[in-house]
Amino acid sequence: MAEPALIDELVAKMTEERAKLLSVLEAMTEERASTPPKPGEWNQKQQMSHLCEMETAYRAWVQRALEEDGANVDGIRGDRPAIPLEKANEHRLEDHLAELRRQREQTMELISGLNPADFDRKATNQIFGTLTIMQWLRSYYRHDRMHYDQVRGEEPSYKPQYAGGGEPDQRRS
Repeated sequence: MAEPALIDELVAKMTEERAKLLSVLEAMTEERASTPPKPGEWNQKQQMSHLCEMETAYRAWVQRALEEDGANVDGIRGDRPAIPLEKANEHRLEDHLAELRRQREQTMELISGLNPADFDRKATNQIFGTLTIMQWLRSYYRHDRMHYDQVRGEEPSYKPQYAGGGEPDQRRS
Protein backbone atom coordinates (compact mmCIF):
# COMPACT_ATOMS: atom_id res chain seq x y z
CA MET A 1 0.00 0.00 0.00
CA ALA A 2 1.36 3.40 -0.99
CA GLU A 3 2.31 5.67 1.87
CA PRO A 4 0.61 9.09 1.86
CA ALA A 5 4.04 10.74 1.56
CA LEU A 6 4.74 8.84 -1.69
CA ILE A 7 1.36 9.86 -3.11
CA ASP A 8 2.03 13.49 -2.15
CA GLU A 9 5.47 13.28 -3.76
CA LEU A 10 3.93 11.85 -6.95
CA VAL A 11 1.39 14.67 -7.18
CA ALA A 12 4.05 17.31 -6.44
CA LYS A 13 6.40 15.96 -9.14
CA MET A 14 3.59 15.73 -11.68
CA THR A 15 2.63 19.32 -10.94
CA GLU A 16 6.21 20.58 -10.98
CA GLU A 17 7.29 18.88 -14.20
CA ARG A 18 4.13 19.92 -16.05
CA ALA A 19 4.56 23.53 -14.85
CA LYS A 20 8.17 23.58 -16.13
CA LEU A 21 7.09 22.22 -19.48
CA LEU A 22 4.17 24.63 -19.79
CA SER A 23 6.35 27.63 -18.91
CA VAL A 24 8.73 26.89 -21.76
CA LEU A 25 5.88 26.22 -24.20
CA GLU A 26 3.94 29.35 -23.18
CA ALA A 27 6.99 31.49 -23.95
CA MET A 28 7.13 30.26 -27.56
CA THR A 29 5.91 32.02 -30.63
CA GLU A 30 3.53 30.27 -32.99
CA GLU A 31 6.39 29.96 -35.50
CA ARG A 32 8.76 28.39 -32.98
CA ALA A 33 6.10 25.91 -31.86
CA SER A 34 5.74 24.82 -35.50
CA THR A 35 9.48 24.31 -36.03
CA PRO A 36 11.29 21.13 -34.91
CA PRO A 37 14.08 21.76 -32.36
CA LYS A 38 16.33 19.53 -34.49
CA PRO A 39 15.90 18.26 -38.06
CA GLY A 40 13.88 15.05 -38.20
CA GLU A 41 12.25 15.55 -34.78
CA TRP A 42 8.68 16.45 -33.96
CA ASN A 43 7.96 20.14 -33.62
CA GLN A 44 6.58 21.40 -30.32
CA LYS A 45 2.96 21.21 -31.46
CA GLN A 46 3.45 17.57 -32.40
CA GLN A 47 5.13 16.92 -29.07
CA MET A 48 2.16 18.49 -27.25
CA SER A 49 -0.28 16.29 -29.17
CA HIS A 50 1.85 13.26 -28.37
CA LEU A 51 1.90 14.22 -24.69
CA CYS A 52 -1.90 14.42 -24.68
CA GLU A 53 -2.24 11.09 -26.47
CA MET A 54 0.07 9.42 -23.98
CA GLU A 55 -1.74 11.12 -21.10
CA THR A 56 -4.97 9.45 -22.18
CA ALA A 57 -3.20 6.13 -22.72
CA TYR A 58 -1.55 6.08 -19.28
CA ARG A 59 -4.88 7.07 -17.74
CA ALA A 60 -6.68 4.27 -19.58
CA TRP A 61 -4.05 1.78 -18.44
CA VAL A 62 -4.48 2.89 -14.83
CA GLN A 63 -8.26 2.66 -15.12
CA ARG A 64 -7.96 -0.85 -16.57
CA ALA A 65 -5.68 -1.92 -13.69
CA LEU A 66 -8.31 -0.59 -11.28
CA GLU A 67 -10.92 -2.80 -12.98
CA GLU A 68 -8.68 -5.88 -13.12
CA ASP A 69 -5.43 -6.20 -11.20
CA GLY A 70 -2.78 -7.57 -13.57
CA ALA A 71 -4.70 -6.57 -16.71
CA ASN A 72 -3.03 -6.68 -20.09
CA VAL A 73 -3.40 -3.21 -21.60
CA ASP A 74 -1.97 -3.89 -25.07
CA GLY A 75 -4.24 -2.23 -27.59
CA ILE A 76 -5.81 0.12 -25.04
CA ARG A 77 -5.23 3.69 -26.20
CA GLY A 78 -7.49 5.88 -24.13
CA ASP A 79 -9.79 8.58 -25.41
CA ARG A 80 -8.63 10.50 -28.44
CA PRO A 81 -7.51 13.97 -27.33
CA ALA A 82 -8.96 17.09 -28.94
CA ILE A 83 -5.82 17.56 -31.07
CA PRO A 84 -4.46 14.25 -32.40
CA LEU A 85 -0.85 14.06 -33.54
CA GLU A 86 -1.69 13.97 -37.24
CA LYS A 87 -3.59 17.27 -36.92
CA ALA A 88 -1.15 19.01 -34.56
CA ASN A 89 0.02 21.61 -37.05
CA GLU A 90 -3.55 22.65 -37.89
CA HIS A 91 -4.07 24.11 -34.39
CA ARG A 92 -2.82 27.18 -32.58
CA LEU A 93 -0.31 26.97 -29.78
CA GLU A 94 -2.88 28.25 -27.26
CA ASP A 95 -5.22 25.38 -28.22
CA HIS A 96 -2.45 22.87 -27.52
CA LEU A 97 -1.70 24.47 -24.16
CA ALA A 98 -5.38 24.34 -23.20
CA GLU A 99 -5.56 20.65 -24.16
CA LEU A 100 -2.44 19.84 -22.12
CA ARG A 101 -4.07 21.49 -19.10
CA ARG A 102 -7.42 19.78 -19.68
CA GLN A 103 -5.86 16.35 -19.97
CA ARG A 104 -3.76 16.82 -16.82
CA GLU A 105 -6.82 18.01 -14.91
CA GLN A 106 -8.56 14.73 -15.76
CA THR A 107 -5.54 12.75 -14.63
CA MET A 108 -5.31 14.60 -11.32
CA GLU A 109 -9.02 13.94 -10.73
CA LEU A 110 -8.37 10.23 -11.29
CA ILE A 111 -5.49 10.26 -8.81
CA SER A 112 -7.52 12.11 -6.19
CA GLY A 113 -10.07 9.28 -6.28
CA LEU A 114 -7.54 6.52 -5.62
CA ASN A 115 -7.05 4.93 -2.24
CA PRO A 116 -3.53 3.96 -1.09
CA ALA A 117 -4.02 0.26 -1.91
CA ASP A 118 -4.96 1.10 -5.53
CA PHE A 119 -1.40 2.26 -6.25
CA ASP A 120 -0.18 -1.35 -5.93
CA ARG A 121 -2.48 -2.73 -8.61
CA LYS A 122 -0.73 -3.72 -11.85
CA ALA A 123 -1.12 -3.62 -15.60
CA THR A 124 1.09 -5.06 -18.33
CA ASN A 125 1.85 -4.12 -21.91
CA GLN A 126 4.49 -5.10 -24.45
CA ILE A 127 6.08 -1.65 -24.46
CA PHE A 128 6.85 -1.26 -20.75
CA GLY A 129 6.19 -4.67 -19.18
CA THR A 130 4.37 -4.98 -15.86
CA LEU A 131 4.07 -1.85 -13.73
CA THR A 132 2.08 -0.85 -10.68
CA ILE A 133 -0.34 2.05 -10.89
CA MET A 134 2.23 4.12 -8.97
CA GLN A 135 4.82 3.33 -11.63
CA TRP A 136 2.41 4.14 -14.46
CA LEU A 137 1.63 7.47 -12.81
CA ARG A 138 5.31 8.26 -12.32
CA SER A 139 5.63 7.87 -16.08
CA TYR A 140 3.69 11.10 -16.46
CA TYR A 141 6.27 13.36 -14.86
CA ARG A 142 9.17 11.49 -16.39
CA HIS A 143 7.58 11.82 -19.82
CA ASP A 144 7.06 15.56 -19.21
CA ARG A 145 10.72 15.89 -18.17
CA MET A 146 11.88 14.13 -21.33
CA HIS A 147 9.83 16.44 -23.56
CA TYR A 148 10.86 19.52 -21.57
CA ASP A 149 14.44 18.75 -22.58
CA GLN A 150 13.48 18.00 -26.19
CA VAL A 151 11.45 21.20 -26.57
CA ARG A 152 14.49 23.14 -25.42
CA GLY A 153 16.64 21.33 -28.01
CA GLU A 154 18.59 19.35 -25.42
CA GLU A 155 19.33 15.68 -25.09
CA PRO A 156 16.69 14.23 -22.75
CA SER A 157 17.98 13.59 -19.23
CA TYR A 158 15.36 10.84 -18.89
CA LYS A 159 15.08 7.92 -21.28
CA PRO A 160 12.26 5.38 -20.84
CA GLN A 161 13.06 1.77 -20.10
CA TYR A 162 11.26 -0.27 -22.74
CA ALA A 163 10.54 -3.94 -22.12
CA GLY A 164 11.96 -4.88 -25.54
CA GLY A 165 15.02 -2.66 -25.19
CA GLY A 166 14.42 -0.34 -28.17
CA GLU A 167 11.96 2.51 -28.52
CA PRO A 168 8.77 1.46 -30.31
CA ASP A 169 7.01 3.75 -32.77
CA GLN A 170 4.16 5.10 -30.63
CA ARG A 171 2.61 7.32 -33.30
CA ARG A 172 -1.06 6.67 -33.87
CA SER A 173 -2.02 5.37 -37.28
